[in-house]
Amino acid sequence: MGYLKFNKEELVNLEYALHREVLATNRAGGYASTTIVCCNTRKYHGLLILPIEEFGGMNHVLLSSLDETIVQHGQSFNLGIHKYPGVYDPRGHKYIVDCEYEPVWTLLYRVGGVVLKKELIMVHNEAQVMIRYTLVDAHSETLLRLKPFLAYRNVHDLSKANMMANTKYESVTNGIRSRLYVGFPSLNMQLSKPNEFVAVPDWYYNIEYLEEKARGYDYREDLFVPGYFEVPIKKGESIVFSASVEEVNPNVLKRKFQRLVDLRMPRDNFENCLKYSASQFIVHDGKDTEVVAGYPWFGRWGRDTFIALPGITLAAEQDIKSCKEVIDTMVRQLHNGLFPNIGKRQDAAYNSVDAPMWFFWTLQQLDDAMKKKGFIWKNYGSKMKAILKAFRYGTNPWVKMEENGLIWAEQPGKALTWMDAIVKGIPVTPRGGYAVEINALWYNAVCYSLRLAEEAADRRFVEEWKEMPEKIRESFNKLFWYEEGKYLADYVDHTGQNTLVRPNQVIACSLEYSPISDDMKERVLHVVRRELLTPKGLRTLSPKSASYKGRYEGDQNERDSAYHQGTVWPWLIGPYIEASLKLRGKQALPAVKELLAGFEEDMTTYGVCSIAEVYDGDPIHRPGGCISQAWSVGEVLRSLALIKKFERKRK
Repeated sequence: MGYLKFNKEELVNLEYALHREVLATNRAGGYASTTIVCCNTRKYHGLLILPIEEFGGMNHVLLSSLDETIVQHGQSFNLGIHKYPGVYDPRGHKYIVDCEYEPVWTLLYRVGGVVLKKELIMVHNEAQVMIRYTLVDAHSETLLRLKPFLAYRNVHDLSKANMMANTKYESVTNGIRSRLYVGFPSLNMQLSKPNEFVAVPDWYYNIEYLEEKARGYDYREDLFVPGYFEVPIKKGESIVFSASVEEVNPNVLKRKFQRLVDLRMPRDNFENCLKYSASQFIVHDGKDTEVVAGYPWFGRWGRDTFIALPGITLAAEQDIKSCKEVIDTMVRQLHNGLFPNIGKRQDAAYNSVDAPMWFFWTLQQLDDAMKKKGFIWKNYGSKMKAILKAFRYGTNPWVKMEENGLIWAEQPGKALTWMDAIVKGIPVTPRGGYAVEINALWYNAVCYSLRLAEEAADRRFVEEWKEMPEKIRESFNKLFWYEEGKYLADYVDHTGQNTLVRPNQVIACSLEYSPISDDMKERVLHVVRRELLTPKGLRTLSPKSASYKGRYEGDQNERDSAYHQGTVWPWLIGPYIEASLKLRGKQALPAVKELLAGFEEDMTTYGVCSIAEVYDGDPIHRPGGCISQAWSVGEVLRSLALIKKFERKRK
C-alpha cells in the first residue's frame, strides 16, 4: 500500500474528499490542481494553469477539467463530477475505488467489469499536462470518451458565456487546437492514438466552486466544451491525453509519460513528501529563479522567499545551486536597501521592512551549508553593506536607525512587517515603531556582517560598525523587555510598549546572534509554550487577549481580521524549535520531535503531500489559506534538519 492513499469509503464521501486537494507544478510557474475526486472547488483549480507573459505573467486557467466516459454495449458511464446549483452532475466519484499519489497522482475507476486507471503528470519546464488512461480490465469492446472543459481566464476571475469566445477549432494530429480569445496561446489537445473528435460546441452554465462560496467570492462559472474525443481502448492498453500550448508528436507521448514517471521524486514517507513539496516552489523563468510563496494563488514574495529558501533548498536536498540562484535573482532587484515584497520590475512594491533582514539570515544558512570561508562576503558583501547603510542613514524615509541604534519603521496606513493584513484600508496589526523581530534581525545582521568583514580584513567597514552591536543590544533590552510579564514586548511606539503576547519575540531567541540573555530566552519560551504553542505552529496572538480570533473563516475581511490575531502559522515552528534546541539541548528533543511528527497527518489532509498556510487558533486547528505554503514546508524541513544535526553532534 502506498504512503499517500485514499480508499473507496473516503472517496465516495464528498464531505471528506472535497477537502483534500492535489497539486502538480511544471517548475516554470504553471500547475494543475483539483480535489482527489477531480471535482473543482476553487476558481484556482484546473488541469492546465499557466503564466501568460502577454498578461503580465499572471496565471490563467486554460483547461479547467476533462470528463471521462466509458461506453460499453451502448451504455455510457460518465466518470466526471461537477457541482451545479443544488446537485452534483455527473457523479463519477462513485466509480472511484482507489486513489494514490505515488509515483504520480493515480485514480482507479471500476464500472461493472471495467477497471480504468488514470494517471496525471505535469511536464517540468514545459506548458504541458499529460493524462495516461490504462484499461486494466474489460470483458467486451470499450470506448473511451474525453470531454474538455475550457475556461481561458485569469485565476482570480471567473468565466461567463459570451459571444466573444471563438468556438471554432482546428484539426491537428490526433486532436484539435482551440483558442477562445485573442492574446491567449492556443491549446493543443491530442491523444497518443488516432481518434474521432465529435464537435458538440456548448456552454455549461453555473458550475459552482464551493470553496469560493465559503470565502465570500463569486462562485459560479460557465465553461465552454468544444466537443469530445472518442477512441476504442483494449484491455491492457494505455492511451495518453496531452494538453499543451505547442503541438506535439503523438507518437512520443507514451514514452515521454513513462520517462517522466521514472524520474519523479519518491513520496513514500513524511520527509520525502516534504522534499517533493519543497521542489514545487522553485520556479525557473529565463535567467531568474524564484520561490512561489504558496499555491494556488500566491506569487513571488520577497519576505517569504528568504524565510522559506533555506528549508526548501538546503534542508531538503542540500541544493546549494538553487539557493544561490534565488538569492542572486533577488539581489538584482535590490533598491535603496530594500527587496521587492510583491511584483516585479515597474510593478514591484518595496514595502517590506523585514525582507532585507531575513536576507542576512538566509546568507547565514547558505554560509553554514557551503563551509567556504570568504565566499559570502566576496559575493554578497557589497549588497550587505548597502542594506545596512540604507537602514542606518534613512535612505527610505519610513525606515531608519535611531540614535539608540534600533530600527524605527512606520508608514501611515501601511503594515510593514510580515503581519501585513489590511481591512478596509486599515492595518489590522500596524506595529509601527520599533518591532521586536525587526530589531532582533537587525542586531543579527550587524553582528554577522562584522564577523565576515573581520575575516576578510575589511577594516573600513569594521571601524564604521564595531560600536553598533553593544549599542543595539543595550537599547533592545531596555526597550523590549517587559519585566512584569517576563517576556518581550511585540513593539514599542510613542505610547510605550505593546505587551500583547505574540510569537515575533521567539525569533529573537533563535538567531545566531541574539541581543538577549539565555535567561530571558528561557522566560520568553515559557510564555510562548503556555499561550501560543499548538500542534500546528504558533498562534499569532494569545487567547487571553480580547482581540483574539480563534477561527480563520468567513469572507476576506473576516479572514484578514483573524489572519494575525490568533491564527496559527506553521512556519513559526522553525524559530521555536531552533531556540529550544539551543537552550535546552537534548532535553528539548522529545518534545520537538513529537511536535514535528504531528505534521505527518497533514500529508493526507487539505493539500495532499504538503502543509497549509495557516490553521485555526482554536482546536482542532483546521487548515486554511493556501493548500501548500513555501515557508510552512521550508521551516518544518529545516527543523527536521536541525534535529538531525543536533543528534550527529551528540554522537
